[in-house]
Amino acid sequence: MSHVATDGPVHAPGFLPSTLLNTDFPYPSLADIRKTAAKLSQQVLHTPVWHWQTGSALDKLEPDTEVWLKLELFQKTGTFKLRGALNCISALDADARKRGVVAVSAGNHAMAVAYAAKLAGVSCKVVLPRHASPTRIKACRQDGAEVILEADMHKAFALGQRIVEEEQRTMVHPYDGPLTALGTATVGLELMQQVVQLDAVIVPIGGGGLCAGIASAVKQIAPHCAVYGVEPYGADAMYRSFQSGQAEKLSTVNSVADSLCAPYALDYSFRVCQRFVDEIVRVSDDEICNAMSDLYHDVKLVAEPAAAVATAGLFGPLRQRLAGKRVAVIVCGSNVEPGRYAELLGRAMTSEEEICV
Repeated sequence: MSHVATDGPVHAPGFLPSTLLNTDFPYPSLADIRKTAAKLSQQVLHTPVWHWQTGSALDKLEPDTEVWLKLELFQKTGTFKLRGALNCISALDADARKRGVVAVSAGNHAMAVAYAAKLAGVSCKVVLPRHASPTRIKACRQDGAEVILEADMHKAFALGQRIVEEEQRTMVHPYDGPLTALGTATVGLELMQQVVQLDAVIVPIGGGGLCAGIASAVKQIAPHCAVYGVEPYGADAMYRSFQSGQAEKLSTVNSVADSLCAPYALDYSFRVCQRFVDEIVRVSDDEICNAMSDLYHDVKLVAEPAAAVATAGLFGPLRQRLAGKRVAVIVCGSNVEPGRYAELLGRAMTSEEEICV
C-alpha cells in the first residue's frame, strides 16, 4: 500500500520515522501505552469505528478514498478526556488524594476530571470560563465538583495555578504531561487494532494532548502511517509552534470550536507532537460548521464543533493529498447545547447556499 505524502508547508521539525525513541525525554512508549490501556480497560469504553460510505464521503472526496471514523464521542462523559483524567488521578499518592485536584477547562476536561475524581473519592475544583456550556457546568456539579467561573480561558488558567499554590491541590492538566498523553494514546492503540493498514490518521488539536497521545501510538505501531493535526484558524497555537520550533502563546483565541481554544502550547505536548506528527493544517469556522452538518446528515452524529475539526481537515486542506488513501478521522466529543448546535447547523446551511450561489 502506498504511503501518504507529507509535502505541505508546516511539518514537524526533525521528525524521524523510527519506532525507537532513543532519548531521555519521556515520550510515551508503546509498552507503557499498552499498560495504560490494560489499566483503564474496566473504566473506559472501547469506542467503535464506522466506515463512512455515504453522502459527503462520496461527493466531496476523490474516488477510492476510504474513510473510517473513530467514534470517541461515545465515550463516557461524551469525550476522549476521561482517559487522561483517569490516568492522572490513578497516579496520585495518598497525600495528594487528601488535598484533592483542580482542573481548568472549557468544559469537557472539567467534566471528565469531576467524574474521575468522584470515582476515586477525591475532592475536585474546576475552573471554567463564564461562557462555558450550562450543560457542562451542570454535569461537573452533579459529579460533586466545585465549579468556579472566570472571564476567559487566560484568567481561568491563572486562577487554576493560584489554587494549586494556595491549596496544594494537584493540577490535572487538560492537555499536557506524560500521564495525559498515555491516556489519550489508548485511543490510537484501539484504532490501530480496529482498522489495519491505515495510510493516515487525522486528529483535532486544541492544546495537543489528544494528538500527541494518538500520534505516539500510531507511529510506533505503523511508522509509515501519516498523522495530521487540525486546528481552527482562531486557535492555532500548535501550528505556530511547529513554524517557530518552540511552544507558542496566543494573545487571543476565537473559534466556534471552544473546546480547542487553548491559549498556548506547552512543552511536553509540543515536543511529542513535534516528534510524531507529520503536519498541522488549519480550518475556518465555516469549514467546521459544514463538517458538523456532514456528520449529522450522513452519519447521524451530533458532533460538537471540536469533534468536526478533523473531518473539516479531510474535506478541506487534506482532500487532495489523501486521495485514494485509507484514512481514519477522530471524532472526539459530543457535548454541545441543543440551541447552539442548531445555530451552527444553520450557519453551515447558509454557508453552503452562499457557495452554491
